[in-house]
Amino acid sequence: MRRTALLAASAALVAGVLARPADAAPSAPAAFVHPGVTVSQGQLDFTRSKVNAGAQPWKGAFDRMTASKYADLNRTPKPRAVVECGSYSNPNLGCTDEREDAIAAYTHALAWYITRDERHARKAIELMDAWSAVIRDHTNSNAPLQTGWAGSSWPRAAEIIKHTYTGTWANSGRFATMLRTVYLPEIINGSHSNGNWELSMMEAAVGISVFLEDKASYDKAMAKFRTRTAAYVYLESDGALPKTVPSQNLDTREKIVKYWQGQTTFVNGLSQETCRDFTHTGYGLSAISHVAETSRIQGQDLYGTDVGERLRHGLGFHARYQLGAGAEGWLCGGSLKLGLGPVSEVGHNALANRLGHAMTNTETLTLRGRPAGSNNLFVAWETLTHGDNPA
Repeated sequence: MRRTALLAASAALVAGVLARPADAAPSAPAAFVHPGVTVSQGQLDFTRSKVNAGAQPWKGAFDRMTASKYADLNRTPKPRAVVECGSYSNPNLGCTDEREDAIAAYTHALAWYITRDERHARKAIELMDAWSAVIRDHTNSNAPLQTGWAGSSWPRAAEIIKHTYTGTWANSGRFATMLRTVYLPEIINGSHSNGNWELSMMEAAVGISVFLEDKASYDKAMAKFRTRTAAYVYLESDGALPKTVPSQNLDTREKIVKYWQGQTTFVNGLSQETCRDFTHTGYGLSAISHVAETSRIQGQDLYGTDVGERLRHGLGFHARYQLGAGAEGWLCGGSLKLGLGPVSEVGHNALANRLGHAMTNTETLTLRGRPAGSNNLFVAWETLTHGDNPA
């Protein structure tokens, strides 16, 4: 009897090991692809060809970008040695400046790629160099989130400049050191706050790892990302209760319901922050799409896994209400705080256009929001880079 039990246990263990790769976090690629953070060279080439041909929606998206404050060639960087960010931006000592300089660097990198006007490349470099020369730390309660937001934009800019600009970037090594010593340590171990924090932090960690070609950090960030994504968007296949992040010790129904903002009914696509507000939920969904896109560029497509399913249902669920459907009584007490933001282009392009999923509400919301702008935190110009982009 004991031998039979041992054999059965061994068989179960083997089966578990054999089954694990499908659900395991992606491992770092043998060789990183560059540019490879959120947007690939193929996507950039497609975008450039469409803008130069005057085709819509890309030309309109490009025009919106170049008319924004982020594309101003006269922008003066505002670096600080210590960026101090408290809860709800109180205090805000360099927080807005840092995030917006990072978005500006990415904006100028995109403008360089599309126009080949070297002034934009040099402005992106000026912004990155200004911060890498000065910043040493992020402090106060919002430091991890702030580092995640700014740290999501910096490597997007740096990837395009380092790997496509034909001029020189003498201080690229110093910029890499900044990402490695100031940003990565603040975010790589994750967060026990609301899920959008850790998702944005892992987005930054993944992007930084690609730029640094740091396989160990990439693997660690991806593993945390997979666990957090599963705990952020509910699927009915999860069971009666949402999945949790084990280290948070949400080990009773009461604790889980409290963490999910008091929500007791769980349906496909519901987010841990739906009943808080759609804006923070949008941050989480956006970060999920960005990491999935980076992973796809790096050779491991997460859209065909539970990550894609959670993103598809999460976007569709929230798009329906954002478009005007009234909240049922079982959902957040019948009252929702809308404001999803410009967060659907990447996921819609991947899941509807590439994979062929019907995403009617998400598509309607995406088209209505074109050309998508920036949320002034870490999302920028995604109609331009990902709208109906087959690359």
